[in-house]
Order: sequence, then structure tokens, then C-alpha cells
Amino acid sequence: MDFILYEADGAVATITINRPKALNALNSQVLDELDKTLDAIDLDTIRCVILTGAGDKSFVAGADIGEMSTLTKAEGEAFGKKGNDVFRKLETLPIPVIAAVNGFALGGGCEISMSCDIRICSENAMFGQPEAGLGITPGFGGTQRLARTVGVGMAKQLIYTARNIKADEAYRIGLVNAVYPQEELMEQAKKMAATIAKNAPIAVRNCKKAINDGLQVDIDQAIVIEEKLFGDCFETEDQKAGMGNFLAPKDQKVKVVPFKNC
Repeated sequence: MDFILYEADGAVATITINRPKALNALNSQVLDELDKTLDAIDLDTIRCVILTGAGDKSFVAGADIGEMSTLTKAEGEAFGKKGNDVFRKLETLPIPVIAAVNGFALGGGCEISMSCDIRICSENAMFGQPEAGLGITPGFGGTQRLARTVGVGMAKQLIYTARNIKADEAYRIGLVNAVYPQEELMEQAKKMAATIAKNAPIAVRNCKKAINDGLQVDIDQAIVIEEKLFGDCFETEDQKAGMGNFLAPKDQKVKVVPFKNC
């Protein structure tokens, strides 16, 4: 891999987009390498993933404008599909993904962060969908995920104006869950990932699937999805261990249940 770094530490993996001289901009090669990296994650041992960008200036500054500038209509559509396919694979990864956003998260950078389950950022983070100022639309899911994340009116305002927003405003509108000093960002991301990884992996995966799948249908269908995934947790080792520890006498309880199933 030229532009993607992958590191596993116990049950937590970190994926770093490593193209700092180009502010980690997404070109075809970066997308291909990210796609292969997601396919290679050992889902039997990894329970949470952190996605970040190399350097202290940029998470992902966007899609590579140099590559996009000469695309034909058909090539533009194909490039959009490539990005959407990779981002959708990230979004539907069975385990949770935390975006640790440092610096610029513009265009494709904002879009890839929204494909993650949770977004936290540093105080120097900058978010935006500047595509309308470049003569194009967001092409990697921005028109769809931004509206689902911050509401239709706010999404339209940000996309139509092509205005970038700072970390505090991103937090105010619900685009990110928390803002930290830059030097604390990865520490906080790892702390959150470790907390997630300690919980029952079957339950966490089923929670993710219930939320994601339920948002695509009406409430009556969504409840059925939840019921099925709720039921799937029973008779697992994790359910027996978790409830058994809860019901155990006080002197027999353990602080961290050793959940096993993935």
C-alpha cells in the first residue's frame, strides 16, 4: 500500500489515509487501496476501527481535483460510483468505525467521515461540501448522508453555499459528536474504541445493523428488524455471560465481562 496505513492493536484497528503532501486527497489509487484494506480486516478479532488522516493539517481535503478536472461525463459518473462503492463498504462494515478528523474534511473528506458511525474532531477541523463552487455536485454521498445527519434544511444550506464550517459549528449542528484539542484526538478515539470493543461483539454488530437498516424503512418495518436482531442475541455465549454476570452475587461479579463471540 502506498497511501493507506493499517495497524491493529488488540481488538482495535486504525486505518490512516497517508498522502499528507496532497492533504490526503482521494484519488483512484487511494480509493482502491482503502477498498482492499477494508476487505482485509480480520473481523474475527477486530471489534472497532478508527479512520484518520496522516499529518496535522488534513483528515481528507477532498477528492483529487487534478484527477477530476479532465474527466468526461461518463468518467465522472464512474469515479462517483467508485467512491460511493468504497464508502458504502465502509458504512456497512459489520463493526463500528470512528472517524478521527484532524484538520480539513472537505468534499470527499466530509463524505467519508459521514460514512463512519461516529465522528470526533480536533479543534482545528474544518468541514464542508465545496463542490458547487467547483461546478459539480457532491459525488460520494454528500447530498444524501449530510441531509440524514444534520437535517435537510441545514444540508441544503451548506451544499448550496459551498461554505466551510469550523469544529464548533460542526458540533452545534450535530455533524460531530465531540471536539478535542488536536493533541488529544487520537487518544480520545482509542479510548472510545476500546470502550466499544469491551462490549459484547454480537450485540454491538446487531445494534449497528438495526440502526442502519432501520433508517432505510418505515417504523413498522424497522421494529421488525430490531426484533429479529434482538432475538438473534439470545442463546449466545455473550448473552449468557453478560446476563449471568449481572445476576451474580456482588462478590462474584467481574468488572469487565470476557465476551468471546465475534
